Amino acid sequence: MKASEVAPPTSAFFRCFYAVPILWLLARGEPRTKRQRQLAYLAGVLFAIDLVSWHYSIAYIGAGLATVLGNLQVVLVGVTAWLVLAERPEARTLIAVPPALIGIVLISGALEDGAYGSDPTKGAIYGVITAISYTGFILLIRESGSGSAPAPPLFEATWVAAIGCGLGGIVIGDIDFVPSWPEHGWLLLLALSSQVLGWLLITGSLPRLPAAVTSVLLTLQPLVDGSEIASCGVHDGSGEEDHGEQAPSLGAVGATVDWITSSGVIVSHDSTSISP
Repeated sequence: MKASEVAPPTSAFFRCFYAVPILWLLARGEPRTKRQRQLAYLAGVLFAIDLVSWHYSIAYIGAGLATVLGNLQVVLVGVTAWLVLAERPEARTLIAVPPALIGIVLISGALEDGAYGSDPTKGAIYGVITAISYTGFILLIRESGSGSAPAPPLFEATWVAAIGCGLGGIVIGDIDFVPSWPEHGWLLLLALSSQVLGWLLITGSLPRLPAAVTSVLLTLQPLVDGSEIASCGVHDGSGEEDHGEQAPSLGAVGATVDWITSSGVIVSHDSTSISP
């Protein structure tokens, strides 16, 4: 896929903006409590921070290390849920975390030559911000969706995230509200595939699974994101663009590790759920 070459806030804004009308149609008429809406709004703020930071991290250190840093959520989600929500993860889930992280590193290409990008310091900072904000988003959207259909919390979080990405882009001075074609087409495809379809499926499953299990399963995202980013042009706001990255040679090994690890977590969770 040849993706659009736009600034990070532009991509983040239109990913959410184009998804809002469809999510509204799916969410309208669903009852929601005030607390559920407030949690979703806060999740949207964190999601805006996550999206913009992740795209800048990619611009400065490449998709590889940006993927590794962003997916530190596999540790942060479980720890935060344990400390804040008293959800102590099962031993089998904790055992799955190290191989999941190893798989992410291999998929990302962080061990390959030239993996450190144009500005490692800025990239690392944005990557850590991504991991922290993504952790908060996952836990908040999960709580907001408890006892609810998946569309309403996702709609509420997405329209708030669209506003956040737009305002952030204005403050940074690196957003284009009128990208040309075919960029608009690729941004629309991103919104429909990732923000609508992908996150509807994820949001629907979040309240049904322990937080630590969810964090491990979400490490499967780099299998898709890596191939998508590899063909994307990334604009870092400096006037320079990275027109794609070669797929890492260890990526297939990492994908296999993550797939086996996540499959093991799913089978383990299902076995526990149906046991007398």
